[in-house]
Amino acid sequence: MRIGELAQRTAVSERSLRYYEKQGLLTSERTPGGHREYAESAVDRVIRIQELFAAGLCSAKIAQLLPCLRDTADGAAPETASPWLVEQLTTERERIDRMIGELIRSRNVLDEVIESAIG
Repeated sequence: MRIGELAQRTAVSERSLRYYEKQGLLTSERTPGGHREYAESAVDRVIRIQELFAAGLCSAKIAQLLPCLRDTADGAAPETASPWLVEQLTTERERIDRMIGELIRSRNVLDEVIESAIG
């Protein structure tokens, strides 16, 4: 599929898809005319990349993590994450847990304000 179709199917801009390629997160083949062609599995890959970005990971960390995830393209067994990567991901998970706690506290404050406003 061409870049426009991948962008449409994943709701990710073409510019972002080109960035993902530049960062080594996504690959494509080139047609004789120089257009990018993506495999069907690129849809799942882009969605996974978006999820990892949403979790707060940077592109460099995502690039290290992707080979450790099972790829729907071939179902091959993933590489084993290095102890360093596991440590980094554990730190990221702890950061996310802290953010969740802060959001819950903020929601509780809002609930109290709403409750007092309702009377």
